[in-house]
Amino acid sequence: QLQLVESGGGLAQAGESMTVFCAYSGRTFNNYAMGWFRQAPAKEREFVAGISWNGGKTQYADAVKGRFTISRDNAANMVYLQMNSLKPEKTAVYYCARRTDSGPWAAGPDDVYDFWGQGTQVTVSS
Repeated sequence: QLQLVESGGGLAQAGESMTVFCAYSGRTFNNYAMGWFRQAPAKEREFVAGISWNGGKTQYADAVKGRFTISRDNAANMVYLQMNSLKPEKTAVYYCARRTDSGPWAAGPDDVYDFWGQGTQVTVSS
C-alpha cells in the first residue's frame, strides 16, 4: 500500500526558514511527479510547488517564488520543501501528493493527484 508521510513541520518565527519532508513508501517513486500543497485555517487547499519525476522541472505558486525550493531524492524516495522567509499569514498544514499519471511531466496546480499524505503543521509566529 502506497503511503506518503510528511514530517518536519513545527513552530518558526517570521522570517526564519524551515524544511518539510515527504517520505514515499513504494517502488514507483521515480515514475511520478510530486507536489506540495498547503491549507490554512478556514481556507481552501492551495498548490505550493511541484517537481517532475527526475527533478528537472519545477513549478511554484507566485506567492512562494524565490523563497521556497522543492527538491527530491529518488534514491531515498523523498521530496523536500525548503521554505525561507516564512510569513505568519501562511501558517498552514502542508501536504505532499503524487500526480496521478506517471511520466516525465511537471506537477502543477491544475494536475490531478491521487495519493496524499496526512500533512504536517507549520506555524509561523510574528
